[in-house]
Amino acid sequence: MFLGAGLISNQWLQVKNLPLAQVQVALELMAPGVALRWMSGLYRGCISGSERLVWLGGFNAFVATLRFVGVLPVLIWVGHSPAVFFSYQLLVALIELVGLASKAYSVFPTLPRGTSLGWSLALLFAPVKPILKFSLTIAFTSSVWVLVTQTDKLALSKLLPLADYGYFTLAVLAASGVLMISGPVSGALMPRMARLQAENDEEGLIALYRKATQMVAAIAIPASLTLALFAEQVLWVWTGDARAATHAAPILSLYALGNGFLAISAFPYYLQFAKGDLKLHLIGNLLFILLLIPSLLWATWEFGATGAGYAWVAANVAYFFIWVPFVHRRFVKGLHHRWLIFDLGGTLVFGCAAAALLGKFSNWPANRSEVALLLLAGGLILLGSCVVGSRFVLSSKKFGLRP
Repeated sequence: MFLGAGLISNQWLQVKNLPLAQVQVALELMAPGVALRWMSGLYRGCISGSERLVWLGGFNAFVATLRFVGVLPVLIWVGHSPAVFFSYQLLVALIELVGLASKAYSVFPTLPRGTSLGWSLALLFAPVKPILKFSLTIAFTSSVWVLVTQTDKLALSKLLPLADYGYFTLAVLAASGVLMISGPVSGALMPRMARLQAENDEEGLIALYRKATQMVAAIAIPASLTLALFAEQVLWVWTGDARAATHAAPILSLYALGNGFLAISAFPYYLQFAKGDLKLHLIGNLLFILLLIPSLLWATWEFGATGAGYAWVAANVAYFFIWVPFVHRRFVKGLHHRWLIFDLGGTLVFGCAAAALLGKFSNWPANRSEVALLLLAGGLILLGSCVVGSRFVLSSKKFGLRP
């Protein structure tokens, strides 16, 4: 990435307003930051596997605050050029790596005094060999996942002028809030599910899986509906730029809905991970790519960024309704319909009903602060509706049903 920065800025990106030298410097600063964050993932995995999740959550919050809040005074008092911004992000990536590495080494078992592990290829591969196939499958599916989630950005970075691509990126970043809210659950869920599977506690494993689904659904669905329904208002409150809000709102609505389906569709992966069998996950991702990429490229070419949003929603809806039930039937017979009706059904029905009512009766003021308060109130109403819907369906055993 560092060596290709000049080629990317000159021949790939459609740069019209920024000096090419600034774009190239920004890409050169991004490259080592990517490498540092990639290495941070190794140490984050060690800490997560040790279930030091409280510490990890606090440290992640600290780094996120540095990355997204700490940059503001730097931009105000040091400078607001791309070089300043990405230099600061590189420094944060270095702080993140040092902090995670220090904690990871502190949770490793202590070696007896005077002993050393040494180094050789045999020592390197001995602990990995029993899980090599599983690890390589995870590595491959993770690479496929990067392809799935970044193809739209890659295609649009070539097809759109840089300014329009900025509106698209703004919308996608806002829509990622759905996954940021629900994502941390997986960090706590997967190690615990793997432990229950290792203890042959199938009943406890499925109970945890379903309870986690209910919790994530009650969080992700209202977040997705809020961003989809009030996209323009959210973007205006966030940026204060009415033009940016108008341009990016249709994209945000579509990506927010797609990410809502994605947050729930991730659960079968957690189940497969706990079972130690990712074959279907690999096949599902490949099928998802075969569906997404051609439709994404065609829709982007024909309709621009909004077309990419429609392709994203369509692919995630198809995956949820076609592939997720297939995976459930393969691993736990009889689970899918109970999971869909009792763990998701009430949340979806009550949430969508509340969203329809809010959309019909919303009357937005001209003041940003008042709009922000109304958005907060609307989000809380949707959250409350989803929670009530989940509890209503789960209590349906009173009516003779069996969750």
